[in-house]
Amino acid sequence: MPKKVETNPTPRRRTPALKRPKTSRRIVQLLVLLVASVIIVDGLVGERGLLAMLRERHEYDQLAASISRQRADNARLREQARRLREDPTAIEEIARRELGLIKPGERVFIVKDIPPAKPQR
Repeated sequence: MPKKVETNPTPRRRTPALKRPKTSRRIVQLLVLLVASVIIVDGLVGERGLLAMLRERHEYDQLAASISRQRADNARLREQARRLREDPTAIEEIARRELGLIKPGERVFIVKDIPPAKPQR
């Protein structure tokens, strides 16, 4: 007698339990992606993020430049004070320039600007 080969007329269907791992895996992937996105956004825009650090660095550079200008100004003022203490010609120069003082025997000439004459046609 010939052997009978059993054929299954209905193919086996996957059970819903096999679909669940794919769905749960997809949910886990989405949650991991969401958490990673939140961490990246916080790292860029957060209170101590990249943008805040760049703002603070810019402010630091501005303050450092301001301190440098103040130090240069202080050095200039110290030099001016030293000259006024030690150099009589510096005192005379300031008295002539700011107070308009002159030495005895000097003559002062005041020159006024006169507007140019209109050309005749």
